[in-house]
Amino acid sequence: MRAPPWARSLCGPDRLSARTRHTSCFALGVRTETRADVTIVGGGLAGLSCAVALGDAGLRVFVLEASDCLGGRARSWTHAPSGDVVDIGPHVVHSEYRNFLGLLDRLGTREAIAWQPRKLITLLTERGPRSLCHRALPPPLSLLPDMLRIADFGWRDAFSNLRPSWRALRFDEAQGPVLDAMSGLDFLRGCGTSERMIDWFWRFAAMVVMNVPLERCSAAALLRVHSQLIGHRGLHFGFPRVGLSALYVPQATRAIAAAGGTVRLNTRVARLDRAEGGHRIVLDGGEELLSPYAVLAVPPAELGRVLRDGVNTRAFEPSPYKSVYLWFDRPLAVERFWALLWSPERLNYDFYDLTRIRPELAGRPALIASNIIYSHRAACFSDEEIVRRTCAEIALFAPQAMHARVLHADVHDIPMAIPCPLPGTESKRPPTRCGTPRLFLAGDWTRTQLPCSMESAVRSGLLAAEAVLEDLGRPQRLAAAPRPNDGLAGWVAPRARRA
Repeated sequence: MRAPPWARSLCGPDRLSARTRHTSCFALGVRTETRADVTIVGGGLAGLSCAVALGDAGLRVFVLEASDCLGGRARSWTHAPSGDVVDIGPHVVHSEYRNFLGLLDRLGTREAIAWQPRKLITLLTERGPRSLCHRALPPPLSLLPDMLRIADFGWRDAFSNLRPSWRALRFDEAQGPVLDAMSGLDFLRGCGTSERMIDWFWRFAAMVVMNVPLERCSAAALLRVHSQLIGHRGLHFGFPRVGLSALYVPQATRAIAAAGGTVRLNTRVARLDRAEGGHRIVLDGGEELLSPYAVLAVPPAELGRVLRDGVNTRAFEPSPYKSVYLWFDRPLAVERFWALLWSPERLNYDFYDLTRIRPELAGRPALIASNIIYSHRAACFSDEEIVRRTCAEIALFAPQAMHARVLHADVHDIPMAIPCPLPGTESKRPPTRCGTPRLFLAGDWTRTQLPCSMESAVRSGLLAAEAVLEDLGRPQRLAAAPRPNDGLAGWVAPRARRA
């Protein structure tokens, strides 16, 4: 993504507390004792959630972030021409994000989520927009009436989905390696799922939830997510009323400083070595930091560069995104969130009218954000062509967009939204303990029993904090496990998941 200079106005060094600015000054080219209990490399959601939890437990942490702002792949900044805050890409939160919502509770920002409890999503079908809602039936049946009502298939296609849904409800992590060896498409065809059902539901789900085409998606990753979707009748989505960074970056920074910790930006780690009593962290430029404990909360490519032994990161292919923000000269949509179903020609999938989500934008002409997921197909398009095609896809849902004028347009290139959940990668996701004493891993792509997401990132940070405290002889339970399924879905789950 083109990192704009105005990003600093929201999350750059001037947002840090005076105490943090003062304590983060070091002379280059020397060895420095950090006087911290734990050094955390990476200032995204995983690193910050770990730092806040360890600070709450009475430990002093030192957070090193390579860029000039915190937030990683869930950050925001001010768009200079409009003055509006935009995210790296629009995100949804859902009601089963137990760890992420717990972090927002701790930071005092949970009320900044605008929930949509009465429906799951609005889909544009051949017969127009249709809402998919949980009905008054026990899971896994609660979504079935609306699927039959709005889908272009009959009972035979619906029945062909019973076997994969049953396998999803019976899924547990012990089955992961077998299912992880095949693609979602091969698994569904092996179950006898009809091609119409595959095209209507599963290809869409693989792209918008798993971020890869169905034929490239691990069956284990796909079934884990499907189990949660159909297993919780109350599951619903929410949308940040503010920029993503404003949900947690300044609040986490203050919490770290209040516990005696430090945040240091523009600090890239060159490598990490074992040292007596802990770790030697070598920075670009030659400065060395000594720390008794270290947590590496970085993406796979960065981990492979910093930690050259112990974890194989070559299997983790990035899933690229392009997110588009369009400012129109008039109101357009009557929904805050909608999606287009899968088709081979589809560019964007999910759309957000931010004027219906963020209070400060209410009453203004439309500001619509969208996501081009797994964006290889758009790699050869200019920004102008992407904007033109995105406007055309918005007009499928809001025809008045054909007559509207675009005042501003912003296209964000995101090299990695998440690592692709390809067949075989679920088994390769590394655990929190990587085998090196006093060194722990965090990140949405580690072994969290969740899909890569903001929820997985926070859970990974809390699992790393638990491991540090356990090593110190102060065990605490910090990370919430995924909630067991409800209703019939919970009854048919394996005993281990019901326990």
